[in-house]
Amino acid sequence: MPWYSATHNRRARSRLISQSDPARKACLRWYVPRALGEENATSAHPPHRLRGARSHAVSLLAFGALASCLAACGGGERQDVNEPSGNFPVDVTAAQFPLDQRLAETSDLQLSVKNSGDKPVPDLAVTIYTGDQKASGPFETRSDQPGLADPNRPVWILENEFPKCVSAAGYKLEPNSDARCISPTQANAKDALEKAQSAGADAAQTDTFSFGQLQPGDSIDMIWRLTPVEAGTYTVHYELAAGLNGKAKAVTNDGGPVNGDFVVTINDKPPKASVSGNGNVVIQGG
Repeated sequence: MPWYSATHNRRARSRLISQSDPARKACLRWYVPRALGEENATSAHPPHRLRGARSHAVSLLAFGALASCLAACGGGERQDVNEPSGNFPVDVTAAQFPLDQRLAETSDLQLSVKNSGDKPVPDLAVTIYTGDQKASGPFETRSDQPGLADPNRPVWILENEFPKCVSAAGYKLEPNSDARCISPTQANAKDALEKAQSAGADAAQTDTFSFGQLQPGDSIDMIWRLTPVEAGTYTVHYELAAGLNGKAKAVTNDGGPVNGDFVVTINDKPPKASVSGNGNVVIQGG
């Protein structure tokens, strides 16, 4: 198990645009209102048509409103316009997660990744899901049982402010941010990881974590602190990408996808304890 330890809980949440946003709310009414001066076709009075400059002005106003609405609703620049296309080789140098766990006992899932290529990875992203199909969160399973108000069931709870990252390069997590990964030396200090800034900014996908750019030759350790809350055997899958929009792909050195899994058994029985002849407490199966 890595050198890291901790205490609060959180579930990863996506940064979705709220419909309470005025611009977003306005876009939900996508239609253009009836032109000034027009009446309903069923009216007893014939419609009064606008002519000349007045008609032209109304048309310009309607077009301007539609253009503003489209921009606010995402009709402007494509999100992937700045993401380069191509394959970016990376190595998973370590993948650690205890395969035998007990309810309420916290442990760390760690992935260590090195940029083995000759160009920067634009935005190292990790997608995690539990079970055979993706649920609403990375450490939840989805039930097909009919009649459930919420088919998603948590298996692990993610510690508050996690994931964290450790890197000898100490690179910035985002281009315009002062936040950095802590160094391996710092990580060895007591409570250093707990006090470190959060990494892995949530992406629009609720099961994906974005860790920013990774320079050629640099490595990063990504740590998720997890507490199991549901007994059973589960498969935790991870997949790596070089960007969030599908154009930049993380690949192995032979060009294959970068992924893996852990098959974890969570036991709901407490460990057996006994006292040895010299007075020490011995945990069996712990």
